[in-house]
Amino acid sequence: MSSSLETINDVPVLIWDTEGETIGSERDALDVIGNTSYQGAEWAVIPASQLDEEFFRLGTRLAGDIIQKFVQYRVGLAVVGDISRHLNSSSALRDFVRECNRGRQTWFLADVEELRERLSG
Repeated sequence: MSSSLETINDVPVLIWDTEGETIGSERDALDVIGNTSYQGAEWAVIPASQLDEEFFRLGTRLAGDIIQKFVQYRVGLAVVGDISRHLNSSSALRDFVRECNRGRQTWFLADVEELRERLSG
């Protein structure tokens, strides 16, 4: 996966590309976190399409494990893109996303513009 470093409202963010390997394990997440930190970014912006399908099945615990790594290393995680098909099939996932979006560490957003709005306030 390639990435580009941007500053949004004085916050450095690393925006990951939509091509390349999917993130499907804690190890993959640690690679993203390491690269994000190395480049001086405070947030990793990952397209939803780059997350393994198992991430959206809460029973697998993959989402919790990956998000916990981001929390542990104090790197914000913004998952951007359309996840409606996953939300439509799981009320637990809808609740999880709603709770994440209330916090300041992990957000599920429609696009980078929504991230710009959140980081401005």
